[in-house]
Parts: sequence; structure tokens; C-alpha cells
Amino acid sequence: MPELKRLHAGHAPAVLAFELANRAYFAASVSDRGDDFFDQFTDRYNALLAEQEAGICAFHVLVAEDGSVLGRFNLVDIEDRTAELGYRVAQQVAGRGVATATVLELCRLAAARHGLRTLRAAATHQNAASRRVLAKAGFVPVGPADPAHLGGKPGTWYQRDLALQP
Repeated sequence: MPELKRLHAGHAPAVLAFELANRAYFAASVSDRGDDFFDQFTDRYNALLAEQEAGICAFHVLVAEDGSVLGRFNLVDIEDRTAELGYRVAQQVAGRGVATATVLELCRLAAARHGLRTLRAAATHQNAASRRVLAKAGFVPVGPADPAHLGGKPGTWYQRDLALQP
């Protein structure tokens, strides 16, 4: 059974493998991370861990029984009991409810572990799968997202009050 775990240094090889294996799949619905992301992966990864240690963000990975990463689920820009949710799942588990179940689990953790009351997430209009996940997890549309925030693509901001359970 896959397990949602807080990101740590030992996850780096599996996270890199996940990003490389799914790069083309992700690029079909969200902006590609670019070659620099992979060329500077170690430095960027260490910077993420430092942000997490500072309490600015909380990064999680969904880990399969074999240790491989099936998804990344992140709470970023934690401030005033609010954070932005970001996530991506491997192509091999897409469409099976994995993202929805894990987003719901992260919503519970966000409230219980981090004391958050509100989560926000942005999705492009073309990313129907992500919009479905957000709706199933109790997020509601709250307005347009700046295309600059979504790799130049139009989209919508969604929000979830963590006191309300779907």
C-alpha cells in the first residue's frame, strides 16, 4: 500500500527518477520543468529541504512498497494558516483515484499537523484531471488564476476550507 511521507534527503534519488520517468507525461498538462531543473537537481532539492525546515513549505512524497515515488504533494507558501497545494502523480497510477485520495489525506495533515485552515490550488483550464481531483477533494473555484502562475496558460484558483470535510 502506498504511503504519504514527509520529504527527506533520502528520497532524492527516487524523486529524481520519478521526475525523469514522467517528464513527458507532465509536460502534456503543465509547463515542463526544463533541463536546468534536472541539471541542478541536487541544489534545488537541498533548497526545498531548507524551506521545509524553515516552515515555509511542507513537501510530501507518495511512496510505493518498493520505495519508488508515485507522486509529489506539496504545501507551499505557508502563512497565516493558509498554504498553496501542488501535486503531481506518476502516469502509471493516473486515473485510479490515487491523487484524490492523497490530496484528501494531505488536507487532513494540513489541518492536524500544520494548523492550516485554508488551502488554495490553481489548475489550468486544459488540465481536466486536476480540476476533477480538486472538486472531489472539496475545493471550489474562487476566481481566475494569473496565466503567469500557470506557465502562461489560463486557469482557475480553487480553495478548500479545512474545517469542512467532503
